[in-house]
Amino acid sequence: MSALSLRLPESLHKRLADLAEREGISINQLIATAVAEKMAALDTEAILTARAARGSRTRFLAALGKVPDAEPIPGDELPAPAPRSRTPSPKRSARKAG
Repeated sequence: MSALSLRLPESLHKRLADLAEREGISINQLIATAVAEKMAALDTEAILTARAARGSRTRFLAALGKVPDAEPIPGDELPAPAPRSRTPSPKRSARKAG
């Protein structure tokens, strides 16, 4: 383990202490977990960005072309579209009134 000196605003430190107490863990453990979660999110973003750069529309369409044209199995259907609202938008109402 290594030590890290961290300066925090008093209000943030208080919130950390309250949250750590509520979770039943130390402030150190809460911060370590938060940092690990943030790093995982950033790593995931980098991995997905790199993977997307390797993508190919041609290969994607070729893969879709292999999917048989069939009705979905029962329970796997798309939901019916929601009915569209007939309530006029505020801009339209203002134009009609003016």
